[in-house]
Amino acid sequence: MFTTLNDKLQSVFKKIRGEVRITEENIREAIKQVKMAMLEADVNYKVVKKFISGVQEKALGEEVLKSLSPDQVFIKIVNDELTYILGGEDPAATKISLSPTPPTVIMLVGLQGSGKTTTAGKLAKHFQKNNRKVLLVADDIYRPAAIDQLEVLGKQLSVDVYSDRESKDAVDIALKSYEYAKKSAKDIVIIDTAGRLHVNNELMDELSDIKKTVNPNEILFVADAMTGQDAVNVATKFNNDLDISGVILTKLDGDARGGAALSIREVTGKPLKFVGIGEKLDAFEPFYPDRMASRILGMGDVVSLVEMAQDAIEEDEAEKLADKVSKGGMDFNDMLSQFKMIRKMGSFESIMKLIPGMGNMKNADVDEDQIKKIEAIINSMTPKERKYYKILNGSRKKRIARGSGTSVSDVNKLISQLQQMNKMMKKFRKKYGGADKLDEKMLKNIFPM
Repeated sequence: MFTTLNDKLQSVFKKIRGEVRITEENIREAIKQVKMAMLEADVNYKVVKKFISGVQEKALGEEVLKSLSPDQVFIKIVNDELTYILGGEDPAATKISLSPTPPTVIMLVGLQGSGKTTTAGKLAKHFQKNNRKVLLVADDIYRPAAIDQLEVLGKQLSVDVYSDRESKDAVDIALKSYEYAKKSAKDIVIIDTAGRLHVNNELMDELSDIKKTVNPNEILFVADAMTGQDAVNVATKFNNDLDISGVILTKLDGDARGGAALSIREVTGKPLKFVGIGEKLDAFEPFYPDRMASRILGMGDVVSLVEMAQDAIEEDEAEKLADKVSKGGMDFNDMLSQFKMIRKMGSFESIMKLIPGMGNMKNADVDEDQIKKIEAIINSMTPKERKYYKILNGSRKKRIARGSGTSVSDVNKLISQLQQMNKMMKKFRKKYGGADKLDEKMLKNIFPM
């Protein structure tokens, strides 16, 4: 998602940086190129018009033309305007409204195939992390497979699922599930409704009746980001009929151009609340307008990266590694365990995109194939060799290379990488007074912003 838009914007910024002098003429040309990039990304025309108007008004002012670094000011203006159209003026609006008297009822609506049922499971997992007791409600009376899918997700998450396969009354199921949730002291009720075309008045009326009956705290429209402008048009219709409270975009990890994500909030006036970024249940995150704008512009997202690391890496494992580094350095066992921990955070490609300056690297040194090769080399070592790499002589290296399907050169390169990592850790240890003291100053050294 956003790859094409990101590439085009980077090209515009690069050209601005290359100018000897910033003038109204080259600023206007840059704005024109930004406009074309957004239209090609399938962003709604009215949204592009408003966005460009805001950028142009600020970019042609004295602040840019008289600035010592006009290119940086121009990029900041584009970033600020992107954040604004994504909903940055009211960050609190992106949060779920919890009822002061549980349970909080969340109703998921949208087209069939948009990913509602999977999203219900992801949302349940999100609330589980915050120690909330969740009830999933299978309220799709037209598609038995939807009930089966939700029950499978419930088992995976150890979450209760309310269903009634005999009933053909979606409103009654919603009401009884709400009563069950109150009796069983649930904090959150997530109602997975049937997917429906927005032009089907009978089914839309059914959603309106469910809304009147259980009075949900949130009605979230689930949209497939891959559908582009269609998602915006459908969201508008659902909003007109149901007065939705927010939007969840699914498949944001796909290869769509990104127009829906940049248009849907501005067109509907309703905030994006969550985004689905993969198939796994934990591939789901709250939507932050400023962070998304930063990612679109290729500026990374260190805050999200740190949060992902906190969720994926066990605290005691991190402490053990820090202690080991501070005493004598890492060995190959440590390197292997690091790869396992990082894999919990997602693909290396997705992680690279969150590191400032790394998102546009097409041929990064660290990719999935390279990691698999490293793992194969380490797995071909004996426990003693992993712990004491200095004993790796010529014959041992040949055996390891044969066992891993690599070359002696690859084995030597890996040994060199481990030595370099330990040298770097040693420098940090001296500079910051301990491997565990990864403070703000050190982070800026690693991620210059």
